[in-house]
Amino acid sequence: MDMKNEECKKRLQEAILERLDFSRNMPDEEIKDIIDELIIAQSKESYIDLKNKKRLRQELFYSIRKLDILQELIDNPSITEIMINGTEEIFIEKAGQIMPYGVCFESKEKLEDVIQRIVSGCNRTINEASPIVDARLENGSRVNIVLSPVALNGPIVTIRRFSDQPIGMKELKELGSITEEADLFLSKLVKAKYNIFISGGTGSGKTTFLNALASYIPKDERIITIEDNAELQIRNVPNIVRLETRNANVEGCRPIGIRDLIKTSLRMRPDRIIVGEVRGGEAIDMMQCLNTGHDGSMSTGHANSAKDMLSRLETMVLMGMELPLAAIRQQIASGLDIIIHLGRLRDKSRKVLEISEIEGMEANEIKVRILYQFEEEGEDEDGGIKGMLMKKEELKDVCKLKAAGIPI
Repeated sequence: MDMKNEECKKRLQEAILERLDFSRNMPDEEIKDIIDELIIAQSKESYIDLKNKKRLRQELFYSIRKLDILQELIDNPSITEIMINGTEEIFIEKAGQIMPYGVCFESKEKLEDVIQRIVSGCNRTINEASPIVDARLENGSRVNIVLSPVALNGPIVTIRRFSDQPIGMKELKELGSITEEADLFLSKLVKAKYNIFISGGTGSGKTTFLNALASYIPKDERIITIEDNAELQIRNVPNIVRLETRNANVEGCRPIGIRDLIKTSLRMRPDRIIVGEVRGGEAIDMMQCLNTGHDGSMSTGHANSAKDMLSRLETMVLMGMELPLAAIRQQIASGLDIIIHLGRLRDKSRKVLEISEIEGMEANEIKVRILYQFEEEGEDEDGGIKGMLMKKEELKDVCKLKAAGIPI
């Protein structure tokens, strides 16, 4: 936008703000009518063609009521990540490729105003005294915000946008993320209440896969989900309770973390507990859930492989409680049944790389049995990775399948 148009937009913004009634919640249509009236008046002074009128109307409405220049990106289903590096640069991720957006915020104050709209929308607080916050948008997108003095070129905003319609196993099979055979196998395990942990790196699709896997939970069960930011979209189970952590705020409210929510969830008569992500001392509480009759529970965590995930769980348990390593490993081996490891390959595709069974303890080590493993077979003409999730071993512990009356 050139300087003349920018000045015109600023004048219109000021005029709109003067006309708004802040004593009540004005509907969107009423605000749009005010914008239309002012644009028509402006076009009489200096001609504005129909195309620019429509663009100006949208930009003004987004700046007053929505998230300014971010709104168009958030509404675009093909964009999966939005990265705002201060007022100077915005990058987006589309089809696995990161690229500059080419438009930026007009001022630091405007960006900070948008940030306050985001955090107030989910009852969070951010300021210089508390400069880091996780939040979410109305459409479920995950937001991380870092302000100065922590962010030197801040404010920094990172938005992970999820699909409007949750991706299910059908879509994952069409994308080649999992095979029909492995999908059928996992559906039986979920129905039979095996405890499942999903591991993977950043952006490997852990939350998406957990959502898809949860679709196999029987509809007559009671599910409790626990997350830092509510992202899971489990729609097939009517009896569901969704819990979300709370940060401390300036009013003196104490923080409520994952550990607090896991403990209280045990008194809510859950059939299964689903923890969005385990990343700290809450691992000990999660393991105790798995070992106290809450079969069929699921969670996710960051790791480079299934074996690495077990090592990370050991470390996280130690963050929550000092226990002998042998006791920690026994807790993990007794509580977990299956680890599913996901990965993002060099062609940006997301795939199930490994499905492993936890067999128990042997010589003070957790014994892992690989059931399925992705085997790469080269690349196609477009650089896409060819390969297949191959079956390696049969499931050894079939007790839960038998108890559920599910054919092996």
